[in-house]
Amino acid sequence: MAEDGDRHRQSRLFTDDDGGFDAERARDESLPVEDGELIDTDELADHQRYVEGRGIYDERNRVNDLTGKEWKYATKSVIAESYPPDVQHDLRSEHGGQKPPRLCADLIERFSKAGDTVLDPFAGVGGTLLGASFCEHEGTGLREAIGFEQTRRWIEIYETVLERENEERRSRGEPPLSEQDVRHGDCADLIGEIPDDSVDLLLTDVPYWNMDELEQTRNERATRESKLGAFDADEDAGSAGNAEDTENVAERADDAASDESDTQSKAEWLADMAEKFDRFADAVAPDGHLVVFIGDMYREQSYEFLSADLAQAIESTAPVTLAANLIWYDPTKDLHVYGYPFSFVPSMVHQNVLVFRPNS
Repeated sequence: MAEDGDRHRQSRLFTDDDGGFDAERARDESLPVEDGELIDTDELADHQRYVEGRGIYDERNRVNDLTGKEWKYATKSVIAESYPPDVQHDLRSEHGGQKPPRLCADLIERFSKAGDTVLDPFAGVGGTLLGASFCEHEGTGLREAIGFEQTRRWIEIYETVLERENEERRSRGEPPLSEQDVRHGDCADLIGEIPDDSVDLLLTDVPYWNMDELEQTRNERATRESKLGAFDADEDAGSAGNAEDTENVAERADDAASDESDTQSKAEWLADMAEKFDRFADAVAPDGHLVVFIGDMYREQSYEFLSADLAQAIESTAPVTLAANLIWYDPTKDLHVYGYPFSFVPSMVHQNVLVFRPNS
């Protein structure tokens, strides 16, 4: 262990003109600096190690590969970040509920470790799959992802996006994104192929009120508009081209309600989701997590607190406990003047991210 005199002498080597500690110079010399202070790595505990540029990592961490400093930031209950409309966004936006792959990557980093298995039973156009691949190059390491999707078109889009993205990456001299395992079929059937306790993280965006079947029977434009007012629009809705007026949103919600009236009620949808998650939970390891996107919405002039309803339905049926509700808030989204000047109707610029843990 370094003597106190040696540590102080080392600190004095890196002083600024006023005699204070020059953290920038110390970093240039590859010394471990955190929050403007020089870290004495000899004083770290046996279970700690310093990761350059990231902070101190605790080897006892069983949840993720984040350092203490990164963990502290990740515990924020609000993710107030705008994710760029990249990764072949125009193509992925054919799916009305797609999520930014880098948002998925951030969540994967919070709730899994390098080499873990991630499952998305409602894979859509592959936001979770792409996010797991991004972790290899922009995070703590590759995750192996499995996605279930019953709409062939969405699988084709994922495969095309991966191909195009890798062509661009190779042209920039960057390593390609790994291809993940996407399986065509009904998640209720495909989950039987996944061994119990073999999944470390389930990350998914659930379909809204029988939307899987509806999306298969509508044309492309109608599919992109069938959001039922949830989360207002997809991730780049801040652009002028995606602005929607109140009447259009209301009309789309009413149309969707009419289309679904003969197929699935809200109560039936909740029961269906709860039953599916009861089966999904068997695949998740005891120390794993289930992370679920769900947006609240307006329907027939009533606010539907879907996140609370879904959390209660899942928790009352599946062997899991709700551990947290994170909020993804995109500060770049346009605000629409809903209801003015007769009724207060908020612009929904957030989405809920429910976090469950398996019951011990």
